Amino acid sequence: MLDLFDSFIPQLPDAKIKYYPNFIRAKEADKLFKLLINQTPWRNDPITLFGKTYPQPRMTSLHGHTTDAYGYSGIVMQPNPMSKPLLYIEKKLKEFTNEKFTTVLLNLYRDGNDSNGWHADNEKELGKNPVIASISLGASRFFHLKHNTKTYQKLKIELSHGSLLLMEGTTQHFWKHQVAKTAKIVAPRINLTFRKVLKAH
Repeated sequence: MLDLFDSFIPQLPDAKIKYYPNFIRAKEADKLFKLLINQTPWRNDPITLFGKTYPQPRMTSLHGHTTDAYGYSGIVMQPNPMSKPLLYIEKKLKEFTNEKFTTVLLNLYRDGNDSNGWHADNEKELGKNPVIASISLGASRFFHLKHNTKTYQKLKIELSHGSLLLMEGTTQHFWKHQVAKTAKIVAPRINLTFRKVLKAH
């Protein structure tokens, strides 16, 4: 992979994680954020956890090059077409990572009350060792990681406007991640997680 930007590469067991805080320049990121927050068909699906159903504490939207559904936590989503802003970001990612993604899941965190609990992106549709490319636009939020068995192994990264976080290798097998609620006043944030849905190939 070409190392074109400032980067942070934490040395973690059973994981391959790279963080690029300046992947998209500020003015460009501003424009993309405005387009996506206004043009994206956001939805709020109920989520089932431990047999109980709750409203998701965030808005979501699935987009891709395929009509294959993608599901997690009892939710089944049909992908919307890729918009021009999404195609632009995808092209930029492909040039940088040499990875070809099929699908992108967008999460809109409207304020500090919106969150995403502990989970791994380990759905069978993503393959054995999925590559997840996570783009952040808007307000910075902390991204927490914890090892499944080595409980002392933890990491917290502040994901900034225009940043890229890459998770590869066995990361999803051994680590969980979350975006926690915060009592601070926080402006909206959009997170875009590009992934490969294998049945789409």
